[in-house]
Amino acid sequence: MKCFRLADTSIDVDAEKAALGHAAAGGCVTFEGWVRDHNEGRVVRRLDYQAYAPLAESEGEAILAEALERFHVREARCIHRVGSLAIGDLAVWAGVSADHRDAAFAACRWIIDEVKLRVPIWKNEHYADGESGWLHPDNTPVVTSEYSR
Repeated sequence: MKCFRLADTSIDVDAEKAALGHAAAGGCVTFEGWVRDHNEGRVVRRLDYQAYAPLAESEGEAILAEALERFHVREARCIHRVGSLAIGDLAVWAGVSADHRDAAFAACRWIIDEVKLRVPIWKNEHYADGESGWLHPDNTPVVTSEYSR
C-alpha cells in the first residue's frame, strides 16, 4: 500500500489514522494543514493545488521511507490534496506512529517540512481583490489578475 498519495477528494482522517496502528507503537502524532483565509496581509478566497503526480508520488514515498529509517518509527503516511480547495478545507495530512513520542513528533514535523520542500506541488492563491498568485518554493508570489485572462 502506498504511504504517500495525492487526493482530489476529501481526506478520510479516521481511515488514515487507523493505518498507523502497530502493536509496538506507544504514540501517534498527526498534522493537519488547512486552507486559511489570509497570507502575507492579503485576503485569500480559495486555493488551487497542482502536482506532477508521478514525480510527486515517487518523491513522497521516498520521504516517508527516509522518515521510517531516520526516526525509527513504525508507520508513516501523508496525503496531499490537489484541485480547488475552499477556506477551511484540509489540504495536507501527515501521521506517524512510533514506540516513543519524541520520535513521532520529530518524524511528523520532518515529513511535512520535506514534503513542502521536495514534492512538486504548486499552490495558486486566489485573493479577494481578483488577483491570484502561484507560490514558489521560496514563497514569493507571482501575481496575476483574473480580470486580465
